[in-house]
Amino acid sequence: MSKIVKDTLILFMITIFTGLFLGGIFNITAPARKKQDDLAKQEAYKSVMPKTDTVENVKFDTNKANEFVKKTVLDNEKKNKISTIKEFNAVIDEAVLVKDKDGKEIGHIITVTDNEAYDGSLTVVVGIDNNGVSGISFLSLTETPGLGMKADDSSFKNQFKKKVDYFEYTKTNDAGDNKVDAISSATITTNATTHAVNAALAFKSYLGKENHE
Repeated sequence: MSKIVKDTLILFMITIFTGLFLGGIFNITAPARKKQDDLAKQEAYKSVMPKTDTVENVKFDTNKANEFVKKTVLDNEKKNKISTIKEFNAVIDEAVLVKDKDGKEIGHIITVTDNEAYDGSLTVVVGIDNNGVSGISFLSLTETPGLGMKADDSSFKNQFKKKVDYFEYTKTNDAGDNKVDAISSATITTNATTHAVNAALAFKSYLGKENHE
């Protein structure tokens, strides 16, 4: 057997065993990772809607919901002549109905993934009650430190705690209840976050229509 063939077989076997080993580690750690993800989600829920006691998953037709959401957001932008650095590209991942400790329904928490972020995508949890957006929290945010990561600062996130039909970011500190000041040198992240929240608002209105399950 030539040395090249022998070395190739050895390398092949090492690759196979390494793959099996890593696969085994991945499966072994899966429950721990799921538990950590669940804890992060619960913390995010409490953050955006502090009175959360129990939640119930909302069933909906994913395709219909996302079609409605996209059309609603784009129609708003066209109607109000809103220019964005990237075109809307967000999807609704999950929605839950929230109840307080007395069993009273107090709103919805909607999880949205937006694929326009500087690093590719970001995932936002948006709480919406009768007073509008009660808060937002990031489940996934891997933007540039000192720039896009500032989206996780309370000073930025709190701008969304209002009752409006949609949000629009501004780089010139324009006045208006629905205006959000863009993060300096991180317009792409601002755009993605704004679109994610607008997607949640559109989905909230979708829930009130007859075409959802």
